[in-house]
Amino acid sequence: MVAQSESQSTHPPALNSTASYRISRPLLVGPSSPIYPGSPYPIRLQGPVCKGFGRGGKDLGCPTANLPDDDNEMRGKVDTGVFYGFAKVIPPSSNDHIDHSTLPMVMSLGWNPFYKNERLTAEIHILHEFENDFYGYDMKVLVLGYIRPELDYVSREALIEDIDTDKRVALNCLARPDYARFAEDEFFVDDKSSGAQESGRAVNGDARKEEQEEMTKL
Repeated sequence: MVAQSESQSTHPPALNSTASYRISRPLLVGPSSPIYPGSPYPIRLQGPVCKGFGRGGKDLGCPTANLPDDDNEMRGKVDTGVFYGFAKVIPPSSNDHIDHSTLPMVMSLGWNPFYKNERLTAEIHILHEFENDFYGYDMKVLVLGYIRPELDYVSREALIEDIDTDKRVALNCLARPDYARFAEDEFFVDDKSSGAQESGRAVNGDARKEEQEEMTKL
């Protein structure tokens, strides 16, 4: 169950995540074939990675890459909440050593009521350990489905618990063949204008399995 919380902002108030809600969450969501993935998905986003609030990595152990707030294709198509899909960082040159594979991601679109944000943000957590930051790099995001609504929390620990579940749900959903195939979508073919001459390797079944095994240890 989720309970209503108060909000002084102009956007709709978020519901509170309760302990009973967190322990009862399904680990697989969204339709499977033959409806894959179903309107309005897939949603394609692209833009330079912007600096956010700096909370994801430090406070939550979940570093995020933010897309510009002003021109987000998600606006008007979906409600705020948490989504899953694939993402790819486009390095400015082929000599850049940043990993430009197509990788699973979890995306938060909303107002982050726990932190009382005053603007709508799109924050992407790529399920991969990057060695370096990539602020200013171009990023492509393919949103394939909805995990849950935006929620408020009574503690940071409760928020982290839901974030960890979001990661597991995303990996489970993307392991389904009709979703996994989007890792090789033509949208992720490198743009010649980016300077990157090689296309990133797509996520394969073994890589997803390793990611899922890691998440089960959380």
